[in-house]
Amino acid sequence: MKKTLRALAVLATLPYISLKIAWVAGSRIGIPENSVLLDDPGLMAAVNAVTILMDAGVVVLALLLTQTWGLRVRSWLLGLPMWAATGLLAPIVIGFPAQLATTAIAGAEQHTAGGRPFLDEWVFSVVYGGFIVQALALGTLFVLYARGRWSHLWAGRIGDLAPDLTGRATRATAVTASVLALLPAALHLLWASGAERGLSAGRIADRTSDFHVLEAVRVAFLLVAVAAVLTLVFRLGKARRVGTPLALAWVGTGGVGCWGAWMMLGALMPASDPAKEPTALMITSYAGEMITGFLLAGCLTVFLRRRGA
Repeated sequence: MKKTLRALAVLATLPYISLKIAWVAGSRIGIPENSVLLDDPGLMAAVNAVTILMDAGVVVLALLLTQTWGLRVRSWLLGLPMWAATGLLAPIVIGFPAQLATTAIAGAEQHTAGGRPFLDEWVFSVVYGGFIVQALALGTLFVLYARGRWSHLWAGRIGDLAPDLTGRATRATAVTASVLALLPAALHLLWASGAERGLSAGRIADRTSDFHVLEAVRVAFLLVAVAAVLTLVFRLGKARRVGTPLALAWVGTGGVGCWGAWMMLGALMPASDPAKEPTALMITSYAGEMITGFLLAGCLTVFLRRRGA
């Protein structure tokens, strides 16, 4: 089973990596004429090179999770990239099928940027389909690996946890992160419901049903991350098994922190059109997500370390 999952994870990286390599080499496959991606070839090549390395990391993780030498890797050296991979892929696993369902109901909409084309529609299906296969295969391998190495971390129920397992500082951090999450959650909820306040002119022009779905998904991840971490830190619902909030905290904090950081990085990139410059509220929402996710992930790390001890 592990060999099959490993092969699936590796093969699922090929469509994305192949496209990226082709684009770095100068090919325009999947890129329509007048696409915004052609405005700055140098920047596009640099971003593509970085994302090739990111997706190649899935291959490394798949090997690590299925080889005997992988059991000797330090916990943090595996945990950090696996948490990041979970955070970047999980929103796609949930969001892309939701987008397809919404499009099937509302009708097809072309992906554009300020009225200009972005990518051919088939690219999204090929790339995101590959991401979903990667996520499912790699996630299953990680669960199997973790069950053999760290199953004691999620044994028992919330009520079995030591009363002061995480400490005051961790509880204060969790509360602070929960308060910080209110602003990005409110903004994404407004944007998901159709509000334009705080969005750039370019983003308003680009909005399709996909935009609203993704905004709703980001609200959901914020709520899940906050609720799951607070459950662990404050021992809420003592009859509940530890494994459920622990898994939700892992996925939720990754989705919030990593996507917030990714969007923040994109916001710092130079825009070819002033209308596409992110507004102060957009940057605030990305920064809020990133900080919230990282703070909550820090609380989760303290929980896992002390639970392991």
